[in-house]
Amino acid sequence: MPITSQTASTTQNPLMQAPNKADCHCHTVFSDGTLTPVALLTLAKEKQLTGLSITDHDTVDAYPIAIPYAAELGITLVPGIEISAHYQNTSIHVLGYAFDLQDAGLRRLCERLQTDRESRNEKILLKLARLNLPISMSEIKTAFPTGTIGRPHIAKLMVEKGYVKTMQKAFQRYLGEKQRCYVGGMTITVEQAITTIQNAGGFAVLAHPHSLPNKILSALTQMPFDGVEVYYGPLSAKQESPILSLALRKNWMITGGSDFHGGQKSYASLGASFTPSETFDQFVARTKSHFPALACL
Repeated sequence: MPITSQTASTTQNPLMQAPNKADCHCHTVFSDGTLTPVALLTLAKEKQLTGLSITDHDTVDAYPIAIPYAAELGITLVPGIEISAHYQNTSIHVLGYAFDLQDAGLRRLCERLQTDRESRNEKILLKLARLNLPISMSEIKTAFPTGTIGRPHIAKLMVEKGYVKTMQKAFQRYLGEKQRCYVGGMTITVEQAITTIQNAGGFAVLAHPHSLPNKILSALTQMPFDGVEVYYGPLSAKQESPILSLALRKNWMITGGSDFHGGQKSYASLGASFTPSETFDQFVARTKSHFPALACL
């Protein structure tokens, strides 16, 4: 139900609250998204979202820009991040929410992951060069002066230089797992990611578990997550049902989001999935405990 002027006015009555529409999984140019924080928040306002969490990969650099603009637009913004981790050589993403943005441990982890990513990128470029598909790091930094550089950025340049027709082909032929130019970049364990988020005062959530092998998912359920991403992007209720059952069985927080990247993943539009009000309210309360006067809460 969209928030119209009529429904919005009911927020003055605590017994008649307007519906919560909080997308808690989206990305900006500070990782592998195509929109700036300002453009992302503007789009969120156009879609009548009431809450948002920007979950860029391994960085929180979007927040100094996003916080004042979210306050200006009247969108409730809670801190978020998506940490790249691994379990038994399987890539696992851990979402963090409502943590202290100034936490030293979290910032050290982000710095380490950025350094690891830069090393990985250099190795990928070296492999591409050996196949006569040269791309220099200076070309990448010129094309993408802001944020974290990763495989999607390399793939985009491969398309622009005529090496492949689409980014999908770049991954299928060269950059995807088990392909010729793939370089593993998973240096943080799931346990390390969870601990870092929780030590920063936040909630650790298992991201998009729906496609994980049952054996891996079963092992992850034994770890001290606070929640799991039940509602995800374009998935149907039937596809989400097993993870909802898992969340209820474990008494975990239930989260949801679109995993919006802009043009990189056009199938997942902003606001395709939402986090339930009960969970988002907990995110807001925890964030307020870190930043009592934060303007965008």
